[in-house]
Amino acid sequence: MTMRSRWFMPAFCLFLGALMFGAFAIGQDVGQGAISFAIMAALAAVFFFGRRSETISGIGGPGRDERWELIDLRATAFTAGVLVVTVIVGFLVEVARGHDGSPYTQIGAIGGTAYVLAVAVLHRRG
Repeated sequence: MTMRSRWFMPAFCLFLGALMFGAFAIGQDVGQGAISFAIMAALAAVFFFGRRSETISGIGGPGRDERWELIDLRATAFTAGVLVVTVIVGFLVEVARGHDGSPYTQIGAIGGTAYVLAVAVLHRRG
């Protein structure tokens, strides 16, 4: 990620918390929005004050080396695999219940399209 500064992850967490609060407020659940914001603010504090931890710094800190970039790539690939399996299982459960498989069909289609486009773009650059 190009925006690596000590402020990026804490600010991103607070931004996400504000979005969550707004979404819950629109949905008439301000209490849950406040809880969500508090959780994200706590995570922002972990990233801000936990910079001395190599793991915390590696996840969201500036100045990551090639080793951390490889760890991040492997963790991202693992996460993608877990999400793909989750989407497929969710789709199958919904279809077995007699539903149309939504929203898993949309998530799967977006993920599959993004993968094919990424392969095509990275292959051309390659």
